[in-house]
Parts: sequence; C-alpha cells; structure tokens
Amino acid sequence: MRIIAGKLRSLKIETIEGEKTRPTADRVKEAVFSSIGPYFYGGRMLDCYAGSGNIGFEALSRGIDEVDGFEIDSKACACIKANVKRFKLENQYHLHQKDVMAHLDELKGEYDLIYLDPPYAKQQNEKLMTMIAKRKLLSEEGILIVESRKEDEFKEEIADLRCYKKAYYGITKISYYERNGYEKSNDSGNL
Repeated sequence: MRIIAGKLRSLKIETIEGEKTRPTADRVKEAVFSSIGPYFYGGRMLDCYAGSGNIGFEALSRGIDEVDGFEIDSKACACIKANVKRFKLENQYHLHQKDVMAHLDELKGEYDLIYLDPPYAKQQNEKLMTMIAKRKLLSEEGILIVESRKEDEFKEEIADLRCYKKAYYGITKISYYERNGYEKSNDSGNL
C-alpha cells in the first residue's frame, strides 16, 4: 500500500498482517479523494477508525494540516506510530489509542474532513454520526465520509447531517454527508 498523491507520493505505508484492520483499497481511496477535491488548503481531519493510518496519511500528503486518528488495536497503533516517525509527521498526526465513541467528548474544535471506516462487523455509523453532529465536530463546509459494505443502508438525514452522494466500488459503498443548509456543488472542489 502506497500514498497515491501529494508531497508523500509513492511512499509505502507499513501495515499489520491479518484481518484486524481492513485498509481502504487504493482505487477506492483515489476515487474518494478525486471526488472531494484532490488537494487541500489546510484544515483538520478526524479519522475515527484509523487502522493503518492509510486515509489520514493520504490526506496529510494532499495538504490537510493535521489529523486526529483513533485506533484501539495496539498492533495497528504501533504500525501508525512507526509510519508517523518514518514520514516525519509527529507534529501533524495525533494518534489516540482509544475507542472513538467513548472519547469523542475530548475533541475540541471542528473538522473539515471526518472519515468513518469501522470494521464491517462492528459498525455503529448512525450512532457515531449522531454524536458527531450533536458535538458540532463537522465544520460548516466540511465533509463526513462513511465507508461501508455496499448493502449497508443509512438514513439520508442524521441529526443535522444530510447525505448528498453515494458511490459503489465492488463490495464497498462510500456515503458522503454534509451539514444541512450547506449545499456542495456537483463539481469536485477543494476543502
């Protein structure tokens, strides 16, 4: 697995063996970033189930200023820490070895990009989205992205979040949410 674009382009991301984490496939990752705007002009990202750190590293490479990544698996965290050190991102990637749902209240400020990709068997996406909306963690122009199985269905509106787009890639579905009252253009732009 490699970083696809940006300042860290082509660098290999070390991952853990086994099935505890399920890294986002490169073609899905590329499609997601192409859809939301290939590069960022700063901003903050919340990666709720970081796994290998794959999505957060890609966002940092493409211009996001900082990432808060939550991951509870100790082997995955060790892998993320090693990649952070190797990529020299100690001041930009903040790893929280905690369950995101239990520690969401500790977060301060808003995020421009929030990514939810929990283990498929342990999804509580609508509950987490409701918590994120109530805590007002998504910025006014921010995007919340849910990666799930293609057959998983979520409400079109969850608290003050509204689904504005869905895309399918094999067994994977990507659902894009924004805050109600803010309309995304159909063009891919930058955050």
